[in-house]
Amino acid sequence: MQQKRTSIRMMGTIIDLMVEHDSPDAILAEATKRLRIYEQRFSANDPKSELMQLNQLAGKAPLVVHPDLFHLIKLGKSHSLAPGSQLNIAIGPLVQSWRIGFADAKVPSAQDIQQLLQITDPNKILLSEKDQTVFLQQAGMAIDLGAVAKGYISDLLTAYFKEAGVASALINLGGNVVVFGTSRNHEDSYWRIGIQNPLLPRAHYSAVLKIQNQSAVTSGVYERQLEAQGKHYHHILDPKTGYPAETDVISLTVVADDSVDGEIWTTRLFGQPADVILATLDQSETIDGILIMKDGSLICSKGLENRLKRKQPA
Repeated sequence: MQQKRTSIRMMGTIIDLMVEHDSPDAILAEATKRLRIYEQRFSANDPKSELMQLNQLAGKAPLVVHPDLFHLIKLGKSHSLAPGSQLNIAIGPLVQSWRIGFADAKVPSAQDIQQLLQITDPNKILLSEKDQTVFLQQAGMAIDLGAVAKGYISDLLTAYFKEAGVASALINLGGNVVVFGTSRNHEDSYWRIGIQNPLLPRAHYSAVLKIQNQSAVTSGVYERQLEAQGKHYHHILDPKTGYPAETDVISLTVVADDSVDGEIWTTRLFGQPADVILATLDQSETIDGILIMKDGSLICSKGLENRLKRKQPA
């Protein structure tokens, strides 16, 4: 078997893929083709994507969508309506108004934010299981799957790799990492994933995490920022206020068997107090996590204590 890797710029990030297979070039070519299809299906920034076609029909008519898109919207709506959740897939109008991470980013007026909050109710995403249609009840509504799509796409790629007989693989969709099979580089067969130090430039790590057949998804306030009116604004919006979430946690990594679960929970929890996040992680049987605070200190859930090697400060 051969090990081969490739990098593709897509979905606003650099995607790294590595597979171990008898015909790795063919596998990576097919994976790249599938990624382009997924981007065209789930993107909230491509005006021609299937999701954007749905958003353009807000307040007018339902749309029959691909089963993958229907499933992801259904999943996202369910988690958006969960008590205390910071996730809201109907937050699209606010994301498009701030546009943090894009050249035309700006701070919306307080009046604009209040008006846009009126059209971000996930209850008004109507789903017909029978017809596989989605209808946004209010004009101006817009679904944004940025908080869930990469995890879902990673899981779709993982399923393809397993069906194709890939022995081991690494998928990195910009802060969303999945590994399966054994790592060639370590005797214990575990993969090592660096946890970025959010206070230092890229490739400086706060810790190294050992994982196998799992996903690690990181959200942080340090990746995309806007400096305006003498203030710094990050891209993770609080769906209740319409402004960037106020928190002492600047990076949250969630480890789960399925990447979509990791991505959902980083968003559900980000913006909550650190003790609440940690309690949720410790009480769950399906997710673990790592928090990095504003002062650079690192806390992790009990399930990761033996798999996390903290880096000593220089």
